[in-house]
Amino acid sequence: MSSPSKRRDMDLMKLMMSDYKVEMINDGMHEFYVHFHGPNDSPYHGGVWRIRVELPDAYPYKSPSIGFINKIYHPNVDEMSGSVCLDVINQTWSPMFDLVNVFEVFLPQLLLYPNPSDPLNGEAAALMMRDRSAYEQRVKEYCEKYAKPEDIGAAPEDETSDEEPSEDEYEFHDEEMAGQADP
Repeated sequence: MSSPSKRRDMDLMKLMMSDYKVEMINDGMHEFYVHFHGPNDSPYHGGVWRIRVELPDAYPYKSPSIGFINKIYHPNVDEMSGSVCLDVINQTWSPMFDLVNVFEVFLPQLLLYPNPSDPLNGEAAALMMRDRSAYEQRVKEYCEKYAKPEDIGAAPEDETSDEEPSEDEYEFHDEEMAGQADP
């Protein structure tokens, strides 16, 4: 067994022995889901997200690919794809890091300290910079709608990302983007 493959197996076992629920995809150890809880003292507290992790063959020398399966409202997470904009994953990854670091340090830091100046979700970034309390309220609404602990077991196909917004959501977005309409 080569060194990267031993390290991948060891890191995955370490993650599975921690407090995280890990669901394997297929039979290999390259793809899996991890249930991730929003950090305390954040508007994400109480939310649970299913994170898809893909380990490249060159892991740990190449960073894992991670993405949120259920929706999250965050400036540095693409709402449709779940892709994450996080330097330590995308540019500054080091073999010193492991999977537990991703879930115990990197993702909690991302949720606690969003970076609206480097957004993947421009709407969330703009709202955060313009009105922090409205941003936090929207985060909590998303947590309630998409990240309830009892819903986390739903298969990703059950969570449609092309769902039509309700009338209330259309009104809310229209008013927010364009201001009040003239009567």
